[in-house]
Amino acid sequence: MDYKDYYKTLGVERKASADEIRAAYRKLAMKYHPDKNPGDKKAEEKFKEINEAYQVLSDEQKRTHYDRLGSAYSNYRSTGGRPGDFRWEDWETRGGNVNMDDLFGGSGATGGFSDFFRMIFGEAMRSQGRGNPFAQDSPGYEQEVGITFQEAYDGTSRQVQKPNGSKLTVRIPPGVKTGSRVRVAGLGPDGSDLYLLIQVEEDERFQRDAGNLTTTSTVDVFTLILGGDAEVETPTGKVKLGIPPGTQPEQVFRLAGRGMPSVKDANAKGDLYVKLKVQVPKYLTSRQRELIEEASRIKF
Repeated sequence: MDYKDYYKTLGVERKASADEIRAAYRKLAMKYHPDKNPGDKKAEEKFKEINEAYQVLSDEQKRTHYDRLGSAYSNYRSTGGRPGDFRWEDWETRGGNVNMDDLFGGSGATGGFSDFFRMIFGEAMRSQGRGNPFAQDSPGYEQEVGITFQEAYDGTSRQVQKPNGSKLTVRIPPGVKTGSRVRVAGLGPDGSDLYLLIQVEEDERFQRDAGNLTTTSTVDVFTLILGGDAEVETPTGKVKLGIPPGTQPEQVFRLAGRGMPSVKDANAKGDLYVKLKVQVPKYLTSRQRELIEEASRIKF
């Protein structure tokens, strides 16, 4: 059995912080996610490797156990030991069997934990006296799920595979944010709960603050002076915003009820704040320049 360097898989140093590990995982998971690489078996395998590494390095107890194994393996190799002769059974967690594949669809993109993982994290770490990392009284098993901003606004769904092989569609409600957890009862190891840990992709159009959104709209200087309409992006499409004469650059308008929906009540939405950016024309016709110069000579 080959030793798996989970730090190398995620591209982080062994002293990496939890935040550094999480950031590296998110970046790689987005890159190799099956939804972005349909039919690409290499990307699917890479995604499984990334997921497995994160399951270990994001858990303090499992990371400590893995680091001890790494030290023992390195010492063994440094003294001339051959990889195939390492006593892996000394590191096998004894007890029962946890069917990891049942969590996310067998050999599918998010399942398929390696033999290496099963050997050292199979079930209760009784030989080390550290308790069961998958015990039923634990808060449950977490799996990060990436969704787009629009999916967070509209709500979406993901499929997970049940232990009997059938698939279950899990509804992700509108209004979730990064860090939201969607509970699926009984689909974790040993009947514990499974939690989908939501990661919402950033959207270049909107900045989010709880239920409120902020965006910008660019208008020409004449619209600010004379009044008119500005086209504004909202999560449900473009709308027109009436601009009164004399509006100042950077002025903010509030569109009530155009923000993110509440997870508890999809009909209750936050507000959308629109900041106006002024666009000054680079080129003027001679007539336009003449009129502007004339207007500039008139005192307000």
